[in-house]
Amino acid sequence: MADLFEALPGLEVPVGSIAKSLASLWEEAASSGKPAPSVEDSRATQINLVVHLGLNTTIDDAKTQFDTAARFAMRYPSRVVVLCPLQEDDKSTTMRAKVYGECAIGKSKQDKRCCEFVILSYPRSFRQYLESEVSICISSDLPLYYWPHRFSANANLADYRYLLTKAKRILLDSAISPREALSYPWPKPEAVRDLASARLLHVKQAIGQFLSRYSPQVLTNDLTSVCVEHGEKLTAEGYALLAWSKDRILACGSKLVDFSIKQRANAPHFYLSLRFTYSNSQSFVWTADLNVGHSHFEADFKTAKTSLDAAAKLLKPEESLSEAMFF
Repeated sequence: MADLFEALPGLEVPVGSIAKSLASLWEEAASSGKPAPSVEDSRATQINLVVHLGLNTTIDDAKTQFDTAARFAMRYPSRVVVLCPLQEDDKSTTMRAKVYGECAIGKSKQDKRCCEFVILSYPRSFRQYLESEVSICISSDLPLYYWPHRFSANANLADYRYLLTKAKRILLDSAISPREALSYPWPKPEAVRDLASARLLHVKQAIGQFLSRYSPQVLTNDLTSVCVEHGEKLTAEGYALLAWSKDRILACGSKLVDFSIKQRANAPHFYLSLRFTYSNSQSFVWTADLNVGHSHFEADFKTAKTSLDAAAKLLKPEESLSEAMFF
């Protein structure tokens, strides 16, 4: 993980002078004519985001998540703290820090978006000091969001109780998280959000809008089963779609329904479908290839048969973050 710290952008600074180093970073940017926040802008940070990279994170993966956090922070001005635990640990290893900041100018000079990053590399022997260091790096009067990435075991993540209890939202990605991560007894289970489910926002909106033309009674009377099929790359999204469908069906009052999921053989990698089966002549099926952005509805609810093509896509990573964090 030392390589991760080295690979991520930023200026290495003493751990004890992070705040001072951030201020100096912006002063140097302003003096060289680069975009930098004014004193007022520097206080306009809206949230704290802690990105915790697990030991399974590769260099390319770390750079990807860093870039995602930077794009997110340009939309929602943030203080981002990136935590990089070390694989190896010995008495000579200490905590290291980097600071990084960037600004972008929008349609006018007044439309300035800036983000600040603190990158911390720490050995496991420094684990007891980590929470204190994080508390110094963040703005204590702003909400904290915690995004652990590629942890290999739920118990490893549960060790960071300060972050799990203080965070307003805990962002997990069921596509890469340990099994049963979403049902693990976290200190604040109500704060846990799944990024795989957040990525399906447009899909759920499209299906919901299509089905909203029918009454709950029409949708649930004689409904016997709900089945989700998915391609190789959308297992987590398939389970998220099934959970959402089950929640909506049960909310309509239907209980004697079989819910199932399976991977479809020979389907495109980003294939996803939702099928309702009835004991009468009704039918509903939605199919999509989310890689090409196309979906298709087929429905027969006795009044009329409907066949409809529609756009369908997954949210971008930075959009998924905002969806999981704020909604």
